[in-house]
Amino acid sequence: MNTAGKVIKCKAAVLWETNKPFSIEEIEVAPPKAKEVRIKILATGICRTDDHVIKGTMVSRFPVILGHEAAGVVESIGERVTTVKPGDKVIPLFLPQCRECNACCNPEGNFCIKSDIAGHGLLSDGTTRFTCKGKPVYHFMNTSTFTEFTVVEESSVAKVDDAAPPEKVCLIGCGFSTGYGAAVKTGKVTPGSTCAVFGLGGVGLSVIMGCKSAGASRIIGIDLNKAKFEKALAVGATECISPEDYIKPISEVLSEMTGNNVGYTFEVIGRLETMVDALASCHMNYGTSVVVGAPPSAKVLSYDPMLLFTGRTWKGCIFGGWKSRDDVPKLVTDFLAKKFDLDQLITHVLPFNKISEGFELLYSGQSIRTVLTF
Repeated sequence: MNTAGKVIKCKAAVLWETNKPFSIEEIEVAPPKAKEVRIKILATGICRTDDHVIKGTMVSRFPVILGHEAAGVVESIGERVTTVKPGDKVIPLFLPQCRECNACCNPEGNFCIKSDIAGHGLLSDGTTRFTCKGKPVYHFMNTSTFTEFTVVEESSVAKVDDAAPPEKVCLIGCGFSTGYGAAVKTGKVTPGSTCAVFGLGGVGLSVIMGCKSAGASRIIGIDLNKAKFEKALAVGATECISPEDYIKPISEVLSEMTGNNVGYTFEVIGRLETMVDALASCHMNYGTSVVVGAPPSAKVLSYDPMLLFTGRTWKGCIFGGWKSRDDVPKLVTDFLAKKFDLDQLITHVLPFNKISEGFELLYSGQSIRTVLTF
């Protein structure tokens, strides 16, 4: 049955308020308006950023449909959509690329003005395409992928190769690209350098993969959970340490381990204290430290400005520095060419209705990435 132009009823995981479980509900998904695309989601990953909303550390309006790391197929398009058509395999983009704002037009920029990090939860016309039990349900980060169907703006969707397996390339929608790009694009890791990665979850492992791809000769993984060391070594870390094994500050430990030669550090946890630790751990004069983990909302960071005065570079990194619509299709092509292996990051694949089980795997530290399939 042709669904174009019609309201679609489907299943979605609705979060009605913070610190409550997901509720699998029947929702109505309105047809796409001008410059919008309706997508049938095929696979979606569970990311720690989704959990920030559940815990209330990231701003959102409620009720909301979370999820922002996915792959799917275009079901229908609104007027004036030119870059995708029904049947195209696509990746929704939590970081849009309008190709018109200052950030999009600058070769070094990628933080598009259409981004919804602030949690407004509406499309450009100020409305939502979701309803449940007669109430509007809000969008999340331009994507909302914990649902069988979603509507995104054309600036938030990238057409990818039809051969791409959705249950794998969905990771290119957030976790893998963020970490890999932090090393190769934002940090610009150089061959023969020494890197330290704070946090060995899915994004941290992707940073390690990026450091290895860039030719780093020494990659030190850092995490309190030693159970993560084996996987970190498998994807390219040369050694792993736990701060709990030392009395000294981790910056001193790394300096002694490397002869004061850590060129690049990456904070992939989102903790304010660790961000300062990572900054202090790179070389005081020529080191670069990249903040990759999403910081908690409404928090202020305090640090000694001498850490920067001596010459260090401190950088932020959203979506690995990639221009989303331009670079995501290229990353998918690189994956198909076996330039990197996403299988190493996927520990669990579950049906969509087991989303709560997927989050329990995240909380318990058992999973790197859990992918939900429809």
